[in-house]
Amino acid sequence: MNSVSVSTCTPGPNLSCNVDDLSADCQISAEPRSPITAPLKVRRLNWPALEQLSLGATEQRGRSTGIGGSDANIILSGDRDKIVNLWREKRNEAEAPDLSDRLPVALGCWTEPFNRQWYEKITGEKIDSVGTSISCSTYSWRRCTLDGLVTATGAVWEAKHTSAFARPDEVLERYMPQLQHNMAVAKAEGAVLSVIFGNHKFEIFEVAADWLYQLDLLQAEEEFWDCVLTGQPPVPAPIPSAPKPVGTREVCLEGNNAWASAAIDWLENRAAAKRHSTACGIIKVRRG
Repeated sequence: MNSVSVSTCTPGPNLSCNVDDLSADCQISAEPRSPITAPLKVRRLNWPALEQLSLGATEQRGRSTGIGGSDANIILSGDRDKIVNLWREKRNEAEAPDLSDRLPVALGCWTEPFNRQWYEKITGEKIDSVGTSISCSTYSWRRCTLDGLVTATGAVWEAKHTSAFARPDEVLERYMPQLQHNMAVAKAEGAVLSVIFGNHKFEIFEVAADWLYQLDLLQAEEEFWDCVLTGQPPVPAPIPSAPKPVGTREVCLEGNNAWASAAIDWLENRAAAKRHSTACGIIKVRRG
């Protein structure tokens, strides 16, 4: 917090202010001080305006030329109405819904930079390639815009801000298509889902690239994109079982540091958990 003293130009009470980026705490003292000799300087953060959080016209048009990570969530949602609405948007037969007035959407966009910085603070990892757009080298219509990549590992980093009452397993399942889609497009072997629950909990999910799931996802996306090109209405695709995370870490945002010992256990057993997940996948395939 910056401490700024403001003095009157004539003898009398002085106003002493502690000013931070969003508020000011002021106290009056009886002892007069000398007049101001320098202009008052207050540090301000460049908070984005709400209109900056929504997609521009060019970005909206770009969405109709391919399938992105958020589209993958809809394609594997099993929700016929959402799938048909997305199909109509891709064919330019309907306008994309205006989400700028939806608080959860705007809040998620607003808190993404904080989410990234908090993840870096908690883990010591760095995030780069923020906002980078990538096209698949094999299927040009498969695209993704990255929230970031973990610098040390190359893992896809995805930020979400969800309800305080959401179940972690449901959140992971909801965004698994997006994670696996982005990993496939970026040719990454892993992904990190960084989630803020309400204002009291922060949880990190580590997910490995699952080639069986990605094959099912690719087939569903190919069928959907063929419908976009031909005009044939799409039907919901079968929903594959979501892969389990290879690691999770929970952090209380209320100042409780009890997660530290659990975090150590997670770090020490992460490799073993990954080997266990891989072995389970092989056994499942051979039994099938």
